[in-house]
Amino acid sequence: MSLQQQPPLSLYVHFPWCVRKCPYCDFNSHTLRRELPEQTYVDALLKDLDEELSRSAGRPVVSVFIGGGTPSLISPEQIARVLERLAGRLDPDAEVTLEANPGTLDSSRFAGYRDAGITRLSVGVQSFDDRCLRAIGRIHDSGTARAAVEMAMATGFSRVNLDLMYGLPGQTAAMAATDARIACELDPGHISHYQLTLEPGTVFHKSPPPLPDDNSLWRMQLECVAVFAAAGYRHYEISALARPGHRCRHNLNYWLFGDYLGVGAGAHGKLTGNGQITRRHKPRSPGHYMAAVTRCDWPEHQLGEAERPFEFMLNALRLNHGFPQDLYQSRTGRDIAEILPLCRTAQARKLLEFEEGWCRPTPLGRRFLDDLQSLFLPADSATSQPAEP
Repeated sequence: MSLQQQPPLSLYVHFPWCVRKCPYCDFNSHTLRRELPEQTYVDALLKDLDEELSRSAGRPVVSVFIGGGTPSLISPEQIARVLERLAGRLDPDAEVTLEANPGTLDSSRFAGYRDAGITRLSVGVQSFDDRCLRAIGRIHDSGTARAAVEMAMATGFSRVNLDLMYGLPGQTAAMAATDARIACELDPGHISHYQLTLEPGTVFHKSPPPLPDDNSLWRMQLECVAVFAAAGYRHYEISALARPGHRCRHNLNYWLFGDYLGVGAGAHGKLTGNGQITRRHKPRSPGHYMAAVTRCDWPEHQLGEAERPFEFMLNALRLNHGFPQDLYQSRTGRDIAEILPLCRTAQARKLLEFEEGWCRPTPLGRRFLDDLQSLFLPADSATSQPAEP
């Protein structure tokens, strides 16, 4: 088989600076120690974006995600410059998301981002408990978080996501459930709910705080899911819940092995064309990135045919509803028959439902997702960089 169709194309834009790097964060973010070089950095972004658009053969961009770091440190005027560069390429119904830290927002910024073309805000609340927020190094408090969400909606953003964490230092199941209830009361369309993990290279990994044990984490998850379900939110991905019509279209494109351009320090991209799948990544250091952007000579990796099954399954198995078999074939250029034995093994272990035309993880498979995904590793376990979250 061959890659005969090109999947939808998204754009990821990375702004790497934060007021203070959180001790649990392993993203490419850097504490801002001097004046923000937003003009210089956006100039570099635009050069990068022009080159990326030129290699995507006029394909429309169906979604944009502006992440970080803390993109809400960047002025609406500079965000507008980036989005204006997409004139003629941005789908009329495109979803355009900006990540925002409650500690960096005010009402004028909300209006400015809306006018710049942002259609969806993702607000990094993490918790509504001040003790928990201090424990994980956030720069905002619970009152600021509530006010930010309320201001976003009052400004006219109908599509809002709240990032919420559980398993925080000193947190109990009752505290986690209270966070979930407050989030539901604020009435966003989408909630990202995920467990705090100690990632290599972070302050918390080097000096771990006291965290809830596994039994407490399981109770937290069960209680929070019950709160969300009662309020009308449904899991559609391992850590994402939404009300009808509010699923994140940008992330769905990632999870279904779509294409995306990545611009900015540390950004990754994936592009299908000429029978190949090409991954590309940019330097993580903002200084190195801005110095190198004049050449746009970025490292690339051709995703070999043996790697594609695992990369596809790594992403698609995160979705509760799974994927149609013909999508596997069109996105990887491989015949679904080659992974049927692995699917049958997963099915026998009650991790996967594999029916004619469709494949989806079971509730047990979602609970033990790493075990399910690992069944599809290449024989030599040599995989390339997966898609950004």
